[in-house]
Amino acid sequence: MSAQQEEGRSVPVVTLDFVGSRAETEEVTSGLSVESQAGLRQFSLERMTGYGVDYADAVELRARVVEGQDWRSAATELADMCLRRVENAAGAAGGPTRILYLRRASALFRMGQMMMLSDTAERRAIFARAAELYAQAAKLSADRERVTIKTDHGPLAGWLIPARDTAVASAVVIGGVEGWAMDFDSLGESLAARGIDALMLDGPGQGETRLTHRHYLTAHWRDAYRRAVDFLDERSLDRPIGFIGNSMGGSVAMAIATQDTRIRACVDNGGIHAPWIVPPTMGTFFSKMVAGCGTEDPDRAMDVWRTVTPLADGPNTGYPLLVLQGGEDPLVSMDLAQILLQAAPTDDKEMVVFSDGNHCVYNHKHDRDAFIADWTRARLCGLPTPDITN
Repeated sequence: MSAQQEEGRSVPVVTLDFVGSRAETEEVTSGLSVESQAGLRQFSLERMTGYGVDYADAVELRARVVEGQDWRSAATELADMCLRRVENAAGAAGGPTRILYLRRASALFRMGQMMMLSDTAERRAIFARAAELYAQAAKLSADRERVTIKTDHGPLAGWLIPARDTAVASAVVIGGVEGWAMDFDSLGESLAARGIDALMLDGPGQGETRLTHRHYLTAHWRDAYRRAVDFLDERSLDRPIGFIGNSMGGSVAMAIATQDTRIRACVDNGGIHAPWIVPPTMGTFFSKMVAGCGTEDPDRAMDVWRTVTPLADGPNTGYPLLVLQGGEDPLVSMDLAQILLQAAPTDDKEMVVFSDGNHCVYNHKHDRDAFIADWTRARLCGLPTPDITN
């Protein structure tokens, strides 16, 4: 073909259309629904990506909400776009692409139900869809497996991410009032890369355990977590076990660690010393704490939360404790973090503060995950603890 012919040739150009980033000024957002305003306020870009939502999807979801679309349908439509790319990725060579978009779709469906305060049939269906897509990706990647742990008060659901090479330890990882097992899988992957089997668990009142199995946070929650530790212990009696809790899950982790001598290290990333002090004025967060207990009665729910006692003594007093704190955490102040640190029933404790960190340090996700995983391996295996300042 001559140069003249090449110049005259029609070259195809494909444009992928997106709403794109939108200004989120008070003037713009004040006209949105109460739910949309709450969603934009509560779920920052950092928090959304911290829960596994792809950055581009998070930007697009927020932009669509700013343009007037409701939170749920915006997330669902973006998830459906991802699923169309899954369908187009045919053949063996399309495996990585299918894994990528299955996980993106799952994260978007999970984000779509975040503003739903009641466990409606629609919410259960959305979350079940997210879990099924995650399971499809897990089957293709063959790097994690779905687990169900029986307890006397209902099943626990979770995902086991095995150590990549020879396992040297095990750990339970939980989320909090919102943000559950699948949402923190980046931390599980960091643990697995360092030889630690990671059980990403939906505890009582969380995720699939609650929305599929209707297993809520009740007075029996300790027995359920004990069975989760049993699960890891039975896989290998020789491996030390750690317990890592994020957000209010950090309070739960500490309460379990002090009672179970099998827990050889504990990480609290964003918990508080007394979960029941959260006031009703915290709005949707308080409502979600109540809903996790399977009741609409706030007093009954707070009676359950009063049994989550991270500062109580127990047979495992003295366990190694890492407290991770964001210096700009809007939910847990530095004063609250200091109260928890000083009163924790162990002398083997330290706190690491990310000066500009938000709640659970989502805005330093990779640094956070690497440090927690390195610290956990060091304390479980008797190695020097990492120095994150260098």
